[in-house]
Amino acid sequence: LLQHLSGQSVYNLESSVKTHYSKKRDKARVFYGYHSNQFDDDEGGGGGGWQRVVINDGSGQFFTMGDGMPFHVALTHAGNMIRALHFVFKVGDRFRTAEFYRKVLGMRFLRHEEFTEGCAAACNGPYQGRWSKSMVGYGPEDEHFVLELTYNYGIGRYAAGNDFAGIVVSATRADLDRALQSGWPTVIPEGASDVVVVQSPDGHRFELTMASQYSIGDSSKAGQSRVAAVRLASSNLDATVTYWRDLLGFCLLERDAAKATLQPGAGQCRLEFFQLPGANPTVERAKAYGRVAFSCPADALPGIQAASERAGQKVLTPLLSLDTPGKATVQVVILADPDGHEICFVGDEAFRQLSQVDPKADSLLDEAMAGDKSAEWFAKRGGKADA
Repeated sequence: LLQHLSGQSVYNLESSVKTHYSKKRDKARVFYGYHSNQFDDDEGGGGGGWQRVVINDGSGQFFTMGDGMPFHVALTHAGNMIRALHFVFKVGDRFRTAEFYRKVLGMRFLRHEEFTEGCAAACNGPYQGRWSKSMVGYGPEDEHFVLELTYNYGIGRYAAGNDFAGIVVSATRADLDRALQSGWPTVIPEGASDVVVVQSPDGHRFELTMASQYSIGDSSKAGQSRVAAVRLASSNLDATVTYWRDLLGFCLLERDAAKATLQPGAGQCRLEFFQLPGANPTVERAKAYGRVAFSCPADALPGIQAASERAGQKVLTPLLSLDTPGKATVQVVILADPDGHEICFVGDEAFRQLSQVDPKADSLLDEAMAGDKSAEWFAKRGGKADA
């Protein structure tokens, strides 16, 4: 496609892209074109600039992205190179948490890392002491959306807000039976035979469902358990959709007055935003707030930051490098949507190295828990803090 567009002026980029895609394939994504000094700009003068190019995605609908998104960021979306990675939870009791994810949800720990001081990108929240990170899921991070559990040694509980609404797991019958037989409190919604709802020790809601709408449309993945959706609150669905679709370029799958569903690419974990009730609702993130992470080519990160800044949106952490002892160094940019939901974009190349499954993950976590005397230490001093 780049070769096809080479030398095209800004005025015929849109028709060129449409024509190219109509000849080459049935589906296409939103695209932007760049014209350099050799071409006239939109006002008829010299100089470079960005031009919106909107193309049919094959379904009869025309999708758009926010004006001004840099070309290499648009290429990321056009090539479906944004990957949904994980959602971050803060946990207060690693013992009960590990039991829940292993015995109730049937997940496995993929890697475990210990840190002596707080994360420069606030991965563990605004805390500067010792902490740990455990990745848990139904399969390797290269193929699955997983969960990141951060544990701060001095904190036993986090005040919850109304920002997080739940995780949806595309489950098998064995998953539902496991949860029901685990001895953990469960709820079966009235009239449902293929849904089980459970809560983690920290109050995070999980809906295990066999509903076809959450299954992955890939026969090779049939029968696999997968994290299918993250549910979050929105104070204004219009603003939410404008941010995630028009600025970040996510696909809007469905929308009504109560809910908007977006996705970075086919077959990936969805984001489901639910409109809070009331005339002027507010999303309260309190202290237990999480973070959703995506990867993209590392050279797209500066453009994502710049596009957010131009749009007047929050950049919580400008581009920086994060070190993990003995593992790959990754680059990240941390954003926030209009309701304050934190969004991490990380360079995909280094993250794929960092996120390889560690066969020792379970034993590393178990050893860390066995050696964790923080509860005893804090008990002598009035107990762990509540955040």
